[in-house]
Amino acid sequence: MQLTPADLATVEAAIHDAELRTRGEIYCVISDESGDYGETPLAWAAGVALLGPAVLLLGGVQVSAPDLFGGWSASQVSEVAEAAARKALIGAILMQAILFVATLLLTAIPPVRRALTPRGFKRERVRRRALEQFAAKNLHLTRERTGVLIFVSFAEHMAELVADEGVAAHVEPRVWDEAMAVLVAGLRRGAPGEGLAAAVRMCGDVLAARFPADPRGNPNELPNAVVVLPRA
Repeated sequence: MQLTPADLATVEAAIHDAELRTRGEIYCVISDESGDYGETPLAWAAGVALLGPAVLLLGGVQVSAPDLFGGWSASQVSEVAEAAARKALIGAILMQAILFVATLLLTAIPPVRRALTPRGFKRERVRRRALEQFAAKNLHLTRERTGVLIFVSFAEHMAELVADEGVAAHVEPRVWDEAMAVLVAGLRRGAPGEGLAAAVRMCGDVLAARFPADPRGNPNELPNAVVVLPRA
């Protein structure tokens, strides 16, 4: 998924039009993915490997000792039982190793890795990346602390909105939910530019209602261009 030049132009025009009506500043950042989720393959590989003994049992592998009443001495029974147990243990270890490697290779495939990563974990990573970009792009330096960051992470089909303290003091977080829902819907149907532009317009409405443009001067403190982060 990516934004075409036409999409970028549409979003930038939406930002320009929205900021004409408000003292707020809307800034958009796009990322292909917010994390590599390297923990996911290791966690799944370890979990599946623990199933090795159970797989052997379900496959019918059994450990048995000879019948003491069949003419076997106690020492013979001990030796045979020990050999059988050792063979079963080696088989379990080999099964666990095979399951670990196979699962690790499978879950290392990016789409599989993302699908197996818990949604809450992905949400936390997207949120953290959004906060990093908020600070990195100096959105906290506007004169009235009215910067609003819309962060989009394509691989996760997730978006985050981070509002500076000047906005957060007057706008409850739930007010942005509808705009974020429209944006995420656009991502899911493969129309990221359309969804992002619609979200920008809706955020502009919220900001205009609470921070209307100053007729004496309404400087544009942040660029309107959409920032597309390079691949890691």
